Amino acid sequence: MNDNVAGGKVTALKVQKHHPNRVNVYLDNEFSFGLSRITAAWLQVGQELSPSKIAKLQADDAREVAYMQALRFLDYRPRSRAEVRRNLEKHAVPQPIINDVFKRLERSGLVNDERFAQDWVDNRSEFRPRSRKALAYELRQRGLDDMAIEKALAGLDEESMAYQAGRKQARRYEGLSMRDFNNKLGSFLARRGFSYDIIKRVVARIWDEQNGQLEE
Repeated sequence: MNDNVAGGKVTALKVQKHHPNRVNVYLDNEFSFGLSRITAAWLQVGQELSPSKIAKLQADDAREVAYMQALRFLDYRPRSRAEVRRNLEKHAVPQPIINDVFKRLERSGLVNDERFAQDWVDNRSEFRPRSRKALAYELRQRGLDDMAIEKALAGLDEESMAYQAGRKQARRYEGLSMRDFNNKLGSFLARRGFSYDIIKRVVARIWDEQNGQLEE
Protein backbone atom coordinates (compact mmCIF):
# COMPACT_ATOMS: atom_id res chain seq x y z
CA MET A 1 0.00 0.00 0.00
CA ASN A 2 1.27 3.47 -0.91
CA ASP A 3 0.80 5.93 1.95
CA ASN A 4 -0.26 9.53 1.46
CA VAL A 5 -1.10 9.21 -2.24
CA ALA A 6 -1.99 12.61 -3.67
CA GLY A 7 -5.40 13.01 -5.26
CA GLY A 8 -6.00 13.39 -8.98
CA LYS A 9 -8.06 12.38 -11.98
CA VAL A 10 -8.30 8.74 -13.02
CA THR A 11 -6.78 8.60 -16.50
CA ALA A 12 -6.43 4.84 -16.93
CA LEU A 13 -7.41 1.54 -15.30
CA LYS A 14 -5.28 -1.38 -16.45
CA VAL A 15 -5.55 -5.03 -15.43
CA GLN A 16 -2.18 -6.25 -14.17
CA LYS A 17 -0.49 -8.64 -16.60
CA HIS A 18 0.68 -11.16 -14.03
CA HIS A 19 -2.15 -10.63 -11.53
CA PRO A 20 -5.41 -10.42 -13.49
CA ASN A 21 -7.46 -9.98 -10.33
CA ARG A 22 -5.76 -6.66 -9.68
CA VAL A 23 -5.97 -3.31 -11.45
CA ASN A 24 -3.39 -0.55 -11.77
CA VAL A 25 -4.86 2.89 -11.22
CA TYR A 26 -3.30 5.83 -13.09
CA LEU A 27 -3.88 9.37 -11.85
CA ASP A 28 -3.03 12.26 -14.15
CA ASN A 29 -1.36 9.87 -16.61
CA GLU A 30 0.97 8.33 -14.01
CA PHE A 31 0.74 5.02 -12.16
CA SER A 32 -0.51 5.70 -8.65
CA PHE A 33 -1.51 2.46 -6.90
CA GLY A 34 -2.99 -1.00 -7.40
CA LEU A 35 -6.34 -2.35 -6.24
CA SER A 36 -8.18 -5.65 -6.32
CA ARG A 37 -10.69 -5.71 -9.16
CA ILE A 38 -13.62 -5.91 -6.77
CA THR A 39 -12.43 -2.78 -4.95
CA ALA A 40 -11.73 -0.92 -8.19
CA ALA A 41 -15.01 -1.98 -9.83
CA TRP A 42 -16.78 1.36 -9.30
CA LEU A 43 -13.88 3.51 -10.56
CA GLN A 44 -14.17 5.20 -13.95
CA VAL A 45 -11.75 7.07 -16.17
CA GLY A 46 -12.25 10.80 -15.63
CA GLN A 47 -13.25 10.41 -11.98
CA GLU A 48 -11.61 12.72 -9.44
CA LEU A 49 -10.15 11.03 -6.37
CA SER A 50 -9.30 12.93 -3.21
CA PRO A 51 -6.51 11.76 -0.88
CA SER A 52 -9.13 10.63 1.66
CA LYS A 53 -11.00 8.60 -0.98
CA ILE A 54 -7.73 6.99 -2.07
CA ALA A 55 -6.92 6.13 1.55
CA LYS A 56 -10.33 4.48 1.92
CA LEU A 57 -9.86 2.53 -1.32
CA GLN A 58 -6.50 1.27 -0.14
CA ALA A 59 -7.90 0.28 3.25
CA ASP A 60 -10.74 -1.60 1.54
CA ASP A 61 -8.20 -3.26 -0.72
CA ALA A 62 -6.08 -4.39 2.23
CA ARG A 63 -9.15 -6.04 3.77
CA GLU A 64 -10.06 -7.70 0.47
CA VAL A 65 -6.52 -9.01 -0.04
CA ALA A 66 -6.50 -10.46 3.48
CA TYR A 67 -9.91 -12.05 2.97
CA MET A 68 -8.80 -13.68 -0.27
CA GLN A 69 -5.67 -14.96 1.48
CA ALA A 70 -7.88 -16.58 4.13
CA LEU A 71 -10.10 -18.15 1.45
CA ARG A 72 -7.07 -19.62 -0.34
CA PHE A 73 -5.83 -21.06 2.94
CA LEU A 74 -9.23 -22.58 3.67
CA ASP A 75 -9.47 -24.01 0.18
CA TYR A 76 -6.92 -26.76 0.89
CA ARG A 77 -8.85 -28.19 3.86
CA PRO A 78 -11.01 -26.99 6.78
CA ARG A 79 -9.08 -24.91 9.32
CA SER A 80 -9.53 -23.80 12.89
CA ARG A 81 -9.73 -20.12 13.81
CA ALA A 82 -6.23 -20.28 15.27
CA GLU A 83 -4.79 -21.77 12.07
CA VAL A 84 -6.38 -19.04 9.94
CA ARG A 85 -5.16 -16.34 12.33
CA ARG A 86 -1.60 -17.68 12.31
CA ASN A 87 -1.61 -17.77 8.52
CA LEU A 88 -2.76 -14.16 8.25
CA GLU A 89 -0.22 -13.05 10.84
CA LYS A 90 2.48 -14.85 8.84
CA HIS A 91 1.50 -12.62 5.91
CA ALA A 92 1.85 -9.53 8.13
CA VAL A 93 -1.85 -8.69 8.12
CA PRO A 94 -2.62 -6.10 10.85
CA GLN A 95 -4.86 -7.25 13.70
CA PRO A 96 -7.77 -4.87 12.92
CA ILE A 97 -7.94 -6.28 9.39
CA ILE A 98 -7.72 -9.85 10.73
CA ASN A 99 -10.72 -9.08 12.96
CA ASP A 100 -12.65 -7.80 9.93
CA VAL A 101 -11.74 -10.93 7.97
CA PHE A 102 -13.09 -13.16 10.74
CA LYS A 103 -16.38 -11.29 10.77
CA ARG A 104 -16.82 -12.05 7.08
CA LEU A 105 -15.71 -15.67 7.46
CA GLU A 106 -18.11 -16.23 10.34
CA ARG A 107 -21.02 -14.67 8.48
CA SER A 108 -20.31 -17.07 5.63
CA GLY A 109 -19.98 -20.04 7.96
CA LEU A 110 -16.44 -20.70 6.76
CA VAL A 111 -14.86 -20.89 10.22
CA ASN A 112 -16.48 -22.72 13.11
CA ASP A 113 -14.26 -24.38 15.69
CA GLU A 114 -16.92 -26.74 17.04
CA ARG A 115 -17.72 -28.02 13.56
CA PHE A 116 -14.01 -28.24 12.74
CA ALA A 117 -13.34 -30.32 15.86
CA GLN A 118 -16.24 -32.68 15.16
CA ASP A 119 -15.24 -33.11 11.53
CA TRP A 120 -11.66 -33.83 12.59
CA VAL A 121 -12.76 -36.51 15.05
CA ASP A 122 -15.19 -38.06 12.54
CA ASN A 123 -12.50 -38.19 9.86
CA ARG A 124 -9.95 -39.75 12.21
CA SER A 125 -12.53 -42.25 13.46
CA GLU A 126 -13.20 -43.44 9.93
CA PHE A 127 -9.71 -43.46 8.45
CA ARG A 128 -7.10 -43.35 11.26
CA PRO A 129 -8.72 -44.26 14.60
CA ARG A 130 -6.86 -43.17 17.72
CA SER A 131 -7.44 -42.55 21.41
CA ARG A 132 -9.25 -39.63 23.02
CA LYS A 133 -5.90 -38.45 24.38
CA ALA A 134 -4.27 -38.48 20.93
CA LEU A 135 -7.23 -36.73 19.32
CA ALA A 136 -7.31 -34.07 22.04
CA TYR A 137 -3.59 -33.44 21.51
CA GLU A 138 -4.07 -33.03 17.75
CA LEU A 139 -6.93 -30.59 18.25
CA ARG A 140 -4.98 -28.53 20.81
CA GLN A 141 -2.13 -28.33 18.29
CA ARG A 142 -4.63 -26.68 15.94
CA GLY A 143 -5.68 -24.11 18.50
CA LEU A 144 -8.99 -25.60 19.66
CA ASP A 145 -10.14 -24.76 23.18
CA ASP A 146 -11.10 -27.39 25.77
CA MET A 147 -14.84 -26.82 25.36
CA ALA A 148 -14.80 -27.54 21.62
CA ILE A 149 -12.53 -30.54 22.15
CA GLU A 150 -14.67 -32.08 24.89
CA LYS A 151 -17.82 -31.63 22.84
CA ALA A 152 -16.27 -33.34 19.82
CA LEU A 153 -14.97 -36.25 21.91
CA ALA A 154 -18.16 -36.78 23.93
CA GLY A 155 -19.45 -40.32 23.56
CA LEU A 156 -16.36 -41.59 21.76
CA ASP A 157 -15.97 -45.36 22.32
CA GLU A 158 -12.22 -45.86 22.68
CA GLU A 159 -12.32 -49.63 22.69
CA SER A 160 -14.32 -49.65 19.47
CA MET A 161 -11.81 -47.22 17.95
CA ALA A 162 -8.89 -49.40 19.04
CA TYR A 163 -10.56 -52.49 17.60
CA GLN A 164 -11.22 -50.74 14.29
CA ALA A 165 -7.61 -49.59 14.04
CA GLY A 166 -6.19 -52.90 15.23
CA ARG A 167 -8.25 -55.15 12.98
CA LYS A 168 -7.01 -53.37 9.85
CA GLN A 169 -3.38 -53.33 10.99
CA ALA A 170 -3.46 -56.97 12.12
CA ARG A 171 -3.68 -58.21 8.52
CA ARG A 172 0.01 -57.38 8.25
CA TYR A 173 0.82 -59.71 11.12
CA GLU A 174 -0.92 -62.88 9.94
CA GLY A 175 1.22 -65.96 10.44
CA LEU A 176 3.19 -64.53 13.36
CA SER A 177 3.44 -66.27 16.69
CA MET A 178 1.08 -65.06 19.41
CA ARG A 179 3.94 -63.32 21.17
CA ASP A 180 5.15 -61.45 18.10
CA PHE A 181 1.57 -60.64 17.10
CA ASN A 182 0.83 -59.22 20.56
CA ASN A 183 4.02 -57.16 20.60
CA LYS A 184 3.57 -55.68 17.15
CA LEU A 185 -0.14 -54.94 17.35
CA GLY A 186 0.18 -53.74 20.93
CA SER A 187 2.95 -51.32 19.96
CA PHE A 188 0.91 -50.05 17.04
CA LEU A 189 -2.11 -49.32 19.25
CA ALA A 190 0.09 -47.74 21.89
CA ARG A 191 1.40 -45.30 19.28
CA ARG A 192 -2.24 -44.40 18.60
CA GLY A 193 -2.53 -43.44 22.27
CA PHE A 194 -4.67 -46.28 23.61
CA SER A 195 -4.34 -47.44 27.20
CA TYR A 196 -2.77 -50.74 28.27
CA ASP A 197 -6.10 -52.23 29.41
CA ILE A 198 -7.82 -51.44 26.12
CA ILE A 199 -4.86 -52.72 24.10
CA LYS A 200 -4.78 -55.98 26.05
CA ARG A 201 -8.47 -56.71 25.43
CA VAL A 202 -8.45 -55.65 21.78
CA VAL A 203 -5.28 -57.56 20.86
CA ALA A 204 -6.62 -60.73 22.46
CA ARG A 205 -9.94 -60.36 20.64
CA ILE A 206 -8.32 -59.84 17.24
CA TRP A 207 -5.87 -62.71 17.77
CA ASP A 208 -8.75 -65.06 18.56
CA GLU A 209 -10.73 -63.84 15.55
CA GLN A 210 -7.83 -64.32 13.16
CA ASN A 211 -7.09 -67.77 14.50
CA GLY A 212 -10.69 -68.95 14.42
CA GLN A 213 -11.08 -69.37 18.15
CA LEU A 214 -14.21 -67.25 18.55
CA GLU A 215 -17.54 -68.86 18.02
CA GLU A 216 -19.52 -67.48 15.11
